[in-house]
Amino acid sequence: MAVRSAGSGKVSRGTVHHPLFARFYARMSVSAETRMGMGDIRDRLLAGLSGRVIEIGAGNGLNFTHYPSAVSEVVAIEPEPVLRQLAVESALRAEVPVDVVPGAAEALPVKSEAFDAVVLSLVLCSVRDVPRALGEVRRVLRPGGVVRFFEHGRGGGRAMLLTQRALDRTVWPLVSGGCHVSRDPVAALRGAGFELGPCRQVMMPENGPVLPSSYCVLGTAWRPAEEQAG
Repeated sequence: MAVRSAGSGKVSRGTVHHPLFARFYARMSVSAETRMGMGDIRDRLLAGLSGRVIEIGAGNGLNFTHYPSAVSEVVAIEPEPVLRQLAVESALRAEVPVDVVPGAAEALPVKSEAFDAVVLSLVLCSVRDVPRALGEVRRVLRPGGVVRFFEHGRGGGRAMLLTQRALDRTVWPLVSGGCHVSRDPVAALRGAGFELGPCRQVMMPENGPVLPSSYCVLGTAWRPAEEQAG
């Protein structure tokens, strides 16, 4: 399907520039589709979605070809210019309409209660303000709308937790495009007022060395049906 908007307008102040990391991430993520089973994870993440979907932090757009046909439109937000251009190219191969636009998770350039679902895929680790970003998720999602998430964060025993915190205070965000490994995405979603559904821990890679970034969670959450947008 043709891309309905390539996001060529003025870029917000939330734009981030990590060109070296973006190129490394693009190569690594394509390899991970088969070698680390990320293609299967994307299928599970997106299965059963329908209506209008906003994907926050779309990266190079590898989720796009996994959206089911019941999805009427995907608005894909990506602040990093190199990854956003790759996402535009990925959108050309999608079976559903995809709009790729610039924007920050903390200030989404869309109307309130405009979407049936929000997709968060390896993005909460790198946003600058997690509570504010999740406040925006709640704002743009209709009451009763669903959040699908696949995120990595804290995990393991005491030694690993200490290692993750030390990395976050020192080199990890600098070399990984602002990524953090000790955040707790499930607790953040609960703290933002979402109702948590089924969650499953996933190790990435599933069979291989355990890294500080290996502890992932695949799950579902909902905006309470009776809640009004703030």
